[in-house]
Amino acid sequence: MNQSRNQSGDQPVTVDVMQRVKPGCEAEFEQVLADLIQAAESFEGHLGVNIFRPSPQSQEYRVVFKFDRLSHLRQWENSPLRHRLLERAQQLTVDAGQFQILTGLETWFTLPAQGAITPPPRYKMLLLSLMVIFPLSNLLNLALQPPLAFLPPLLRSLLISVIMLLLTTYVVMPRVTRLFAGWLYPKPN
Repeated sequence: MNQSRNQSGDQPVTVDVMQRVKPGCEAEFEQVLADLIQAAESFEGHLGVNIFRPSPQSQEYRVVFKFDRLSHLRQWENSPLRHRLLERAQQLTVDAGQFQILTGLETWFTLPAQGAITPPPRYKMLLLSLMVIFPLSNLLNLALQPPLAFLPPLLRSLLISVIMLLLTTYVVMPRVTRLFAGWLYPKPN
């Protein structure tokens, strides 16, 4: 598989896998995929998997694994169990597929229907993040500071920060990324 790796620290990682399945092998591939997911779940640091099944336009599976640390991902990658399951999967696929590891904020800027992810330029990620985080943090502070006034200031700040990060990661950024997809990922001329 083509691997683009970021070796900078032991931080959370997202693994993006694009794979085309041989015609007629979809059911068997689904079983191998289920076995891979079940096996990955048993490894320390596994945070979840998203599967984007082929659409009539793409004919590709996209599987996104998340791990809490790069070192935990490496344990999964080097496991004999994963290697056996990948050997089964390779018999069912058209080619080696695409494999990419992303760390940091670029994982906020991913589009489900997009192929292998090339992160947008950092200045675009910065501007879009600022456009989301600044108003959201101010709104949450205005809305939540009064009802949480009974809490110590650090605990109140922590709680508001957790809520802001959850909203940003799971609700706001996926929508904003789709809205600004043309700017983040311009079509090549």
